[in-house]
Amino acid sequence: MFSGEGKTLDECRKSGDTGFVIESFVFSEGRPVSHNLEMEALRLARADKGLILWIDLTHPTPEETKSVLELLFEFHPLAIEDCVTLSELPKIEDYEDHLFMIMHSVAITSEKTLKISELNLFLGKEFLVTYHREPIPGVTTLKERLVKGTAQQARGADRLAHQILDQVADSYLPVVEVLTEDMEEVEEKALSGVRREDLSKRILRARRRLSSLRQALRPQREVISRLARGESKLIRALMLPYFRDVQDALARVDDRLQGCNDRMMVAFDIYTNRSAHEANEGIKVLTALTAVTIPPVVIGSWYGMNFRHMPELSHPSAYYGLMGLTLAMMLGMGLWLKFKRWF
Repeated sequence: MFSGEGKTLDECRKSGDTGFVIESFVFSEGRPVSHNLEMEALRLARADKGLILWIDLTHPTPEETKSVLELLFEFHPLAIEDCVTLSELPKIEDYEDHLFMIMHSVAITSEKTLKISELNLFLGKEFLVTYHREPIPGVTTLKERLVKGTAQQARGADRLAHQILDQVADSYLPVVEVLTEDMEEVEEKALSGVRREDLSKRILRARRRLSSLRQALRPQREVISRLARGESKLIRALMLPYFRDVQDALARVDDRLQGCNDRMMVAFDIYTNRSAHEANEGIKVLTALTAVTIPPVVIGSWYGMNFRHMPELSHPSAYYGLMGLTLAMMLGMGLWLKFKRWF
C-alpha cells in the first residue's frame, strides 16, 4: 500500500497540507514502494542510492518548483530556466550528472483544434523529474498504472523515461489519424465543388496543423536519436533498443505526416485549378453575352448618329426590317458560339 495514497494533490493544496503537495513515486528493485512522500522523506529517498525516485510536477507553484528543482536536486540554473520558460522546440542538454530534455505531447481537443503540451524531463542515474504546466495523457496513464500495479517494472530511471517518451510518441498517432481523415474529406469536397470559402479555410487550418506538428516532431526525433545512439552514460546499453523503438515510431509518424502534406498539396492544386476553371467559365459566359449583344449595339449606334439622309428610314417597313435583322444577327452569333462550345 502506497503511503499518502488516499489524498489527492488538489486536496492537499486546498487544505494547506505541505506534506503531500508533490506527487512522487519511489521504486525498489523495479517495484513502486512509496507514493506521494513528504519533502523530508523525499530527501532521504534521494540520498539512498538503492532507490529510484520519480517526481512529477504538474502545474507546480513557484515554491514547489524551487523546493524540488533547486533545493532537492540542485539542477543547473540554465536547465531550470529552460524548464520554467515555454519553448517551441524540443531539445536535449547533457549536464554530466543529469540530462535535461524538452519534449512535446500532442492531442486533438473536443473543438477539433490541435493542442501541443510541453513536457520537461530531468533524467539522472537514480531519479527522474517531469515538469509540465498541464496534464499530459501519457504521464497520467503511467501514474495510474503504477497506482494500480499494472505498469512495467522500472529497474532504472532510464526505463521510466522510456515509458513516458513511448507514451509521448504514441500521442501523435490519433492526431495523424484525424489529419488523414481531414485530408480525405478536403479532397472529396475539392472534387465535388464545395464553396471555395469553406474549402480554403479547411486547407489553411490543415496547413497550420501540419506545420505545428512537424515543427515539434522533427527536433524530437533528433532528441530520441541521441538517446538511442547511447551518447549519454545515463542510458544503459540494455535500454538502447527500446529508445530505438521510440525513434522508429516517430519516424513512422513523420512519414505519415509527409503523406498528409502531399495530400494537402494535391487538394490545394485541385482547389486552385477548380477556382481557375470556374473563373474561366465565368469569363467565357460574360464574353459570350457581350458577343451576342454586339449586333444591336452596332445597329443602334449606326442609326443613332442622326444622319440627315438615311433612305431606308423612310420605308414603311424599316422598323420591322431592322428589328428582324438585329434578331437574326443575334441568333446567328448565338448559334456560332454554341458551335464553338462557349455556351
